[in-house]
Amino acid sequence: MKVSEFISYGRQSIDEDDINAVIDTLRSSFLTQGPKIEEFERAVAEYVGVKYAVSFSNGTAALHGACYAAGIGEGDEVITTPITFAASANCVRYVGGTVVFADIDSKTYNIDPIDIEKKITAKTKAIIPVDFTGQPADIDAINHIAKKHNLIVIEDGAHSLGANYKGSKVGARADMTMFSFHPVKPITTGEGGIIVTSNETYYKKLIKFRSHGIERTTYGDSQGGWYYEMTDLGYNYRMTDIQAALGLSQIKKLNSLLDRRREIASIYTEALKKIPGIIIPEQLPDTESGWHLYMIQLKDANRKLVFEKMRDANIGVHVHYIPVYWHPYYQNLGYKRGICPVAEEWYERALTLPIHPSLTNDQIAYIIDTLKNLI
Repeated sequence: MKVSEFISYGRQSIDEDDINAVIDTLRSSFLTQGPKIEEFERAVAEYVGVKYAVSFSNGTAALHGACYAAGIGEGDEVITTPITFAASANCVRYVGGTVVFADIDSKTYNIDPIDIEKKITAKTKAIIPVDFTGQPADIDAINHIAKKHNLIVIEDGAHSLGANYKGSKVGARADMTMFSFHPVKPITTGEGGIIVTSNETYYKKLIKFRSHGIERTTYGDSQGGWYYEMTDLGYNYRMTDIQAALGLSQIKKLNSLLDRRREIASIYTEALKKIPGIIIPEQLPDTESGWHLYMIQLKDANRKLVFEKMRDANIGVHVHYIPVYWHPYYQNLGYKRGICPVAEEWYERALTLPIHPSLTNDQIAYIIDTLKNLI
């Protein structure tokens, strides 16, 4: 049996409360630079368990801001994973830094702390671990390395808002952590991102950076209430009140949305672990993934053929992601294939299955049965 409607790998979960929250803001005095921004930032900071949160127009802009706040610049090296969306590396390039790729752990698909340590040089300034698929990176091990070498840790939690690591929410242990609010993420603001931190210095730099580098200074006290100064080159990376209103409504439902994602992942795992041709994802001990993605590996099957047959059956499988340094931009910078062999081998076998809260049990069963028959 073939379903008539295409099953996307991910999609937003919007209800009437979300719609009404946006309408209320559209009818208010502020569409941007108003009170909803600070309300949303406070809600995220409280949920994660940190002092500060600074919202941005999107997750990539937020990562750019974090690299700026960390003081990364020309001559600095930053270590990250190749199995991620390009933004995790591009943010380093935006501020003039050099990207160094460390290999992944074959079981968790996240950056391998052992390989991070091998890649550290006198030029290393920061580490950007990625919570790939919603699975928390081994942040304690990474923080231990960072402390030993006096490095800054910027956690890319685009996939992992609400995930748990050893009794803490993701975002509570890194120097700065980014969350994304793209429609397929745990909650959405349409587009949007945020940096959470408990470091006041980073917080003040992030606030300035997202709004043209402008701030009110003590010199302005003698000038008048209108006075402000641009003290550094910043960007217009502000989130709107419309986005923040949607985010405020969404975060109230975050735990229930995550519960459904975890339920779906459990169904997949129970069914697929019995199939010899499939490798299922593993989690680190004492962690709980947010399951933004559910990714399997195909041992011997022709992935391209499986991908095409699943798509023919209206199942929106995907592959996340092409190793970043394989992209022509990074190849032109001199990066060579083969520098992260575990990541490259994993990529050749990886396949993303649909997972989002509105997926029905009938759809899940159809996905599993179709995949079984193909394997």
